[in-house]
Amino acid sequence: MGALPQSILFCCDHNAVRSPMAEGIMKKLYGLETYVQSVGVVNDLEIDGFAISVCKEIGVEMSRHQSRSFDEMEQTGEALSGFDLIVSLSPASQRRALDLTRFYHLTVEYWSIMDPTGLGELRDQKLTAYRQTRDQLVDQMQRKWGEGR
Repeated sequence: MGALPQSILFCCDHNAVRSPMAEGIMKKLYGLETYVQSVGVVNDLEIDGFAISVCKEIGVEMSRHQSRSFDEMEQTGEALSGFDLIVSLSPASQRRALDLTRFYHLTVEYWSIMDPTGLGELRDQKLTAYRQTRDQLVDQMQRKWGEGR
């Protein structure tokens, strides 16, 4: 098990499903031990309702999440150089994170987490796909940093 980073940024394509799920789960599991934020390559979607639902099942509240992009994060004064670890959850966010951090001494990791959007036709099938993504995030964090609180 590795030590918890002091600050972590999760990123994905739109900051609407995987990265906000990861942010919420990380906060739930590890509390205030780590500063956690999330962003997308672009901010063109609101937080996904299925993501909100499946996270609520495990006590993670996400309904007030405001999606934002890498650019918006920096415009509000939060620099990537302030994070110890950047975890990308999509190939596009991995490329963007590596491009933006090439002059910083930062760790950028890629976690292969399933994108549940577009999977399943019926509501129950969609919820099952989103639960799989949620559970992959929980498993990855617990393997990396332990059970949490």
